[in-house]
Amino acid sequence: MSSYARAERQALVDLFLEVGPDAPTLCEGWSTRDLAAHLVVRERRPDAGAGIVIGALAGHTRSVQNARRDGSTWPQLVEAVRTGPPFPLRWNVVDEQINAVEYFVHHEDVRRAVPGWAPRPLDPKFERAIWSRVKLMARTLRSKSPVGVTLRAPDAGEIVAKPGQPHVTVTGAPGELLLFVFGRQEAARVEIAGEPEAAAQLRAAKLGL
Repeated sequence: MSSYARAERQALVDLFLEVGPDAPTLCEGWSTRDLAAHLVVRERRPDAGAGIVIGALAGHTRSVQNARRDGSTWPQLVEAVRTGPPFPLRWNVVDEQINAVEYFVHHEDVRRAVPGWAPRPLDPKFERAIWSRVKLMARTLRSKSPVGVTLRAPDAGEIVAKPGQPHVTVTGAPGELLLFVFGRQEAARVEIAGEPEAAAQLRAAKLGL
């Protein structure tokens, strides 16, 4: 069985080694060193990982992440990312559910932070898995989007993420829509149809988790 999580992890590790610890990312204020520390803490410190999605715990997460970033050499951080979480989280089925999309997004966070990048072809099965996650993540647009939104992936389907007017339709490949919903609007190769002002509001909104 294909492991997209493992493939994306290894591709990101290779890119980390290529660009070094001080390269930019699409994560605001983060270098590649910060991103690597985030991934290590997310997988190895469950006491701190909750702060990634729970605002009240964000301070603890930030403190643990900064300590890991500043207390590790770059090779140590990259090796910890490469090794991944402890078993049983490395079990393929669990790894796919938890990490395939996470590592796809963060791989693109590094790829697309510098000029000259281009979208890369993805395995159709991975595209379908990503589309399934897009449909789950679309729920976040109900509270975070200032306008009504339909997400449309040619050959995959469409979903009304948020009803209402004004309404825009965001069209792109599943991977591009995932990046858009995760808050990487400016880096996502999508087309937005609708009133220009509504489209601009959506592009400027703070999306993601």
